[in-house]
Amino acid sequence: MSPNISPRPDEADVHLSVFLHGIRLDFAACVTAASRFVDEHRSRHYVDAVNVIPGDASGLARLPNERLFLEPDRRLE
Repeated sequence: MSPNISPRPDEADVHLSVFLHGIRLDFAACVTAASRFVDEHRSRHYVDAVNVIPGDASGLARLPNERLFLEPDRRLE
């Protein structure tokens, strides 16, 4: 699979902006992965360290390991 192809091509992509150790990182991610990433990140880091930015996400690199945020949460088992 190409690194710039969504694991869920039927879902819209969003623009994620992550502020990590003084560096802003911008990624594209499908809606489901982005939602789970935001929830996970906010539960472990600063609440405002990740944001979804309105607008086109084309041209951005995909969220690293995006597909892992699409799998069921095994911590609850």
